[in-house]
Amino acid sequence: MTHLSTEKIDVMALWKQAHHPEAGGVVLFSGEVRNNHQGKEVSHLSYEAAEQMANKMIAALLDEAKQRWGLQVAIAVHRLGKVSVMETAVVVITAAAHREEAYAANQYIIDRIKHHVPLWKCEHFVDGERAWGGHCSCQQK
Repeated sequence: MTHLSTEKIDVMALWKQAHHPEAGGVVLFSGEVRNNHQGKEVSHLSYEAAEQMANKMIAALLDEAKQRWGLQVAIAVHRLGKVSVMETAVVVITAAAHREEAYAANQYIIDRIKHHVPLWKCEHFVDGERAWGGHCSCQQK
């Protein structure tokens, strides 16, 4: 499975894959493009990646989370290219016997994707400016 997509992410199709008879908790995180950042109006984002490495790292991360939290299902897909306001940039779905494990694994996966996987985000502002950053702006907080 590829964990990167240049096409819009079909969250509902992924959701349909996330159910398992042994899972009592299913958690879906959808990271969506908002229309503002630090007081500036955002027109869209664009993402680039070291694709082969990023895909392998996400696959390994999902396998690690499955082992660590006993997940029945772990799914992650990240967009590449132009992503418009209100579109999904990344989705993570986890399913486990209990909600505690499903939530913990989901948080772990998205944090690792944002901080360790070779993905780069460019914010495009309505005023024509743009700003490249890591995949996460938490260092700016």
